[in-house]
Amino acid sequence: MTSGVNIADYYFGFFKNLRHDSKLDLITKLSESLKTTENMNEVSLQSLFGSFKSEQSADDIINEIRNSRNSNREIEEL
Repeated sequence: MTSGVNIADYYFGFFKNLRHDSKLDLITKLSESLKTTENMNEVSLQSLFGSFKSEQSADDIINEIRNSRNSNREIEEL
């Protein structure tokens, strides 16, 4: 991560409060994933981030999203 936070430290924040058996299970699964992903093409997570490319302007996209919303919420009288 370019914001100065190590990605391992970031995820460790989620997992540090797990029970010991859950941590061991996670270690096992991570280890197994290393064995099975060796043949896969490596894609950086950061390469998946970027700008959305469209011929439409931002305002047109926003209006299209807003106009596509529909509400079928019925309010009951008390």
